[in-house]
Amino acid sequence: MRLIIVDGLDAAGKDTHAGIIKMKHERRGERVLIRSHPEDDNLFGRIAKQALFGTGKKNKGKASLFYALDVIRSLLRYYKSDEYDTLIIVRYLMGTAYLPFPVAKFAYQFFKTLLPTPEYMFFLDVSPDEALRRIQKRRAYEMFETREELVKVRKKALALAQEGWHIINTDRPKQTVAAEIARIQGDPAKVHLDRRRTHLTSPS
Repeated sequence: MRLIIVDGLDAAGKDTHAGIIKMKHERRGERVLIRSHPEDDNLFGRIAKQALFGTGKKNKGKASLFYALDVIRSLLRYYKSDEYDTLIIVRYLMGTAYLPFPVAKFAYQFFKTLLPTPEYMFFLDVSPDEALRRIQKRRAYEMFETREELVKVRKKALALAQEGWHIINTDRPKQTVAAEIARIQGDPAKVHLDRRRTHLTSPS
């Protein structure tokens, strides 16, 4: 099974670009599944998502722990499944960047060793000001979605996203970003976004 990771900062467009990658592989006749964490279809994901809308250190720790359990659950259930040819995971290792940096660094290396190595790992990077502009269009805010937190998390995430990551600047138009990802995957053809057939989510 092909494993592709789309990770990155809040409001970087992770779900949008995971959907575009999914379209491309489905046009090749592949069976593709996206798992975007935290998911609502299991207890781990629901607890993680609830904690993200809380406050304080307790909720930060709870969000990180149950997010990690949600990712592991997805891998155990779907990785190497005969039902799919490609598994796209949105949010994989970079959830560790929300922890204090010494802990984040340890947790990142631990999970990197434990979890499968993907064929592609895309880190979607967005400037804090652009991320905040996108976030402000929403009705609800998560605990990390302030400018101060966005700056801190971005710094830690970029320090972690070294070996094996393709760092993509998503301040740019969606079509430009999609074309860059397609080129990295060895598909130089122009990316076509058929809005009549495809539902693209807002930036995650």
